[in-house]
Amino acid sequence: MGANVSSPDQRFQVTDIHSRKPWTPRFEPEVSPFKVNSPFIVEIKNKIQWKSRLHALKDTNKLLVIEFTAKWCGPCKSVEPKLEELAAKYTDVEFVKIDVDVLMGVWTEYNLHTLPAIVFMKRGQEVDRVVGVKFDELERKLHKYAQSFF
Repeated sequence: MGANVSSPDQRFQVTDIHSRKPWTPRFEPEVSPFKVNSPFIVEIKNKIQWKSRLHALKDTNKLLVIEFTAKWCGPCKSVEPKLEELAAKYTDVEFVKIDVDVLMGVWTEYNLHTLPAIVFMKRGQEVDRVVGVKFDELERKLHKYAQSFF
């Protein structure tokens, strides 16, 4: 029992091979794919926020673009830069993002089965949608509906 360890934690302490100082792992903060860098896209985090946003736009001519996405969805991540670009270009359009794992009820409400899915709404009613990674179709429909509503 004559161990030269002053505390139980020292038995498992890892040292940096160059400095011989105790090594602590450096964890990069997790960057959520839903942390939107664009100030033009709002991430909807709960049902109350969703209902409030939808209700606020019901009586306006403002086009609402809803991106349905999930953290585990690779194609969704490929659509993200394009949506950020379009959101910066079409500043009169409201862009929101909904994680289907967080708000599954909203996703099923729109009878969606595939990700990514982009839904275009005006006055609380769906006017069109783009399902899958279809950049040209997304931009064409956004241009069409953004122009026709203002």
